[in-house]
Amino acid sequence: MMAWSTSDIPDLAGKTAVVTGANGGLGLETSRALAAAGCHVVMASRNQDKAADAAKEILASSPGASLESVPLDLGSLESIETAAVTILASHRIVDLLVNNAGLMAMPEGRTDDGFETQLGVNHLGHWALTAHLLPALLRSETGRVVTVTSTAHHFGRPIDPANPHLEGRYDPWRAYGQSKLANYHFALGLHEKFEEAGVATASLVAHPGLANTDLQANTVRQGGASGSGEFWHRLAQRTGMSPVTGALPQLRAATDPRARSGHMYAPRFINAGAPVRRPILRRFGMERAIDTLWAVSEDETGLSIDLG
Repeated sequence: MMAWSTSDIPDLAGKTAVVTGANGGLGLETSRALAAAGCHVVMASRNQDKAADAAKEILASSPGASLESVPLDLGSLESIETAAVTILASHRIVDLLVNNAGLMAMPEGRTDDGFETQLGVNHLGHWALTAHLLPALLRSETGRVVTVTSTAHHFGRPIDPANPHLEGRYDPWRAYGQSKLANYHFALGLHEKFEEAGVATASLVAHPGLANTDLQANTVRQGGASGSGEFWHRLAQRTGMSPVTGALPQLRAATDPRARSGHMYAPRFINAGAPVRRPILRRFGMERAIDTLWAVSEDETGLSIDLG
């Protein structure tokens, strides 16, 4: 069997997708491939100058691409709500949400709402956006939410509800692992909610492996993780997959007609290789961790994701 590629993406004409972090890296390549397949892509990103350049780049390769740019700062609940209101005003139905944007191993900091930066941007921001867009996703006959995690979820620890922002215990990699495990648990918990409610909307999880994007370079620029950040930056430059290849797992999760809610897609060889379905490893205590994540996320953001 030939490896799955963007040529396997079905016709997406008439579909609407929202992609976070669409102005570069995996988000740009995801937006490019979806648009090339006929999807209308809402490029949701913080840096609007970069978003304009990204849109021009997509239009250069796909002149007929249907694109829309919406400002989105995942570190601000106000910005997230404004972005969602803008999207919903134009799109009663959203067929696909790709929760792609993220930060890695940042110095300790806080979002506009006082959340630890990595948990705030990587998880809580996407929680809030998903909550706001959920009515439009549920209206789609083929709605999908794809949440992007990382192999770092394997060393992440479940959120401690007594200290979700790691006050007094902060370490850049500890925070990153926690946020990426939160992404993993969010995708699986959302799948369970959809299944319990009997809705058609699906929730899938993907991880890109090691891709040479701006993720590692940004860690170095921000002074995160000291020497280990520079190590991962050099490793990605030397051995990482291209952003085009790194985006394939989330594109397969988003578009493969055979993909089902609760599935995970990742590189065949953990951090490299063709995008394949990977087994969900259910650690002891995972259901309790998901329940805790739901409670903490609702409490922190004031937004509920409950289909009951």
